[in-house]
Amino acid sequence: MRLRDAVRSQVQACVHPLLARAARAYVPGPRLEDAMAWVPGLQAQGLSVTLGYFNADAEPVPTVLATNLAAIDALAQAGVPRSHLSVKAPALGHDGAALRDLAGRATEAGQALHFDAHGPDTAQSTLDAVQALRNLHPALGVTLPGRWRRSLHDATAATLDGMRVRVVKGQWDCAQSPGRDPAAGFLAVIDRLAGRDAPVAVATHDPGLARLALQRLQRAGTPCEVELLCGLPRAPMLALARAHAVPARLYLPFGQAWLPYAFGQVVRRPRLWGRLLLDAWQGRRATAER
Repeated sequence: MRLRDAVRSQVQACVHPLLARAARAYVPGPRLEDAMAWVPGLQAQGLSVTLGYFNADAEPVPTVLATNLAAIDALAQAGVPRSHLSVKAPALGHDGAALRDLAGRATEAGQALHFDAHGPDTAQSTLDAVQALRNLHPALGVTLPGRWRRSLHDATAATLDGMRVRVVKGQWDCAQSPGRDPAAGFLAVIDRLAGRDAPVAVATHDPGLARLALQRLQRAGTPCEVELLCGLPRAPMLALARAHAVPARLYLPFGQAWLPYAFGQVVRRPRLWGRLLLDAWQGRRATAER
C-alpha cells in the first residue's frame, strides 16, 4: 500500500504541472473576470452560458453570496441572453435570506437561477430551498443525478413542475443505491421527465448516452438542450446538438476550487490524459519556437 501511494504521488507530481498548463486551454482562471473573458467567444459560437462559482472550503457565506451577486451583475452588464447562474446552496448554508437576495437580483436581471447537486445528504435541503423561492423568481432549475435512486421520485414531484431540470450522471453514490449504473440511472430520469413542458438539459459528455436522451425527449415533445462542462472535450457533443437541432450551453466555472475539481475529473477519466498532455506539449513547443 505504501509503495502504491508513493508511486501515485510521484506520478501526480510529474503530471500536475503539465495538466495545469493544458488546463489553460480548457478552463478560465479563478476570477469572475477570467470567466467573463470567455463569454464573447462562446456567444460567437452560438453557445449559451451558465456561470458557476466554485468556492473554497469554509469560505464565509457573505463572501460566497457577494461573488454570486457579482456574477449576476456581470452577465447583465454584458447583455448575455439566456444566461444562467448555477448556485451551490450548501456553500450558502441553505440560508434563506441569502438565497432570497440571489433570487431578487436574478429576477431584476432576467436571468435563470439553477441549483447544482452535491452529496445525497444535501439533496432534500437544496430542493426545499428552491421550493421556498418559487414565489420570488419565475426561472428556477435543479440538477438530478442518475446515480441517486431518489432522483426518479424527484423527477415526478409536483414541486418541480415548471422548473428546468439538468440531468447528470452524478459524482457521488448514495446509500440507497450503491454501485448504481450512472448511465442507466441517467436514462431512467430522462424517461421520467419525457413528456413534461418545462425544459430538460442533457448534461453529459458521452455522445451515445446523450443521443439516446435527446431522442427520447424529442419524441415526447419535451424541450431540451445540451449542457456541457467547460474543461472537458466538447466537439462531439456540439456536433450532436447541431444534428438534433437543439441549443447548446456551456457551464463556465470559476473560483479557486475549480482547478482541483477539474483535475479530479481528469484522474477519473484516463482517456482524457493523452489529449490534455498533448495540448501541454504543444503549448511548450509553441512557447519555445516563439
